[in-house]
Amino acid sequence: MNFPYLTRFQPVLLSLFRFITGLLLFQYGVAKLFKFPVLPYFANIPPLIYAAGTLELVLGALLMIGLFTRLTAFILSGEMAFAYFMGHMLKGETPVFLPLLNGGTAAILFCFACLYLSAAGGGSVSADAAMGKD
Repeated sequence: MNFPYLTRFQPVLLSLFRFITGLLLFQYGVAKLFKFPVLPYFANIPPLIYAAGTLELVLGALLMIGLFTRLTAFILSGEMAFAYFMGHMLKGETPVFLPLLNGGTAAILFCFACLYLSAAGGGSVSADAAMGKD
């Protein structure tokens, strides 16, 4: 079934998708670096997680405003793939691809959402579009 009248919303929905993805990543950065909100999972984190939190905070903010969207999203996609393989896949009794069991669902979703954004760009409502760079 084809809905051609919905295609006019695609650029704005892409921008909304970019903004929400950036906002969700940004909140992880805030939680890791500033301990807000207080979560037991982020209470005593190793230095590598501080680096991840910094990327999520800074690049999540860039993603929200749509600045350097393609590069930013590509870096975040790689970070999320790294997060899954280093932090989630090896959890549990055996290293298998079972995100429901190892808590890696969000990392996989963020990885592919950012990979999509690196190819699609920031949409019509972005700093990149305003500067004519997208």
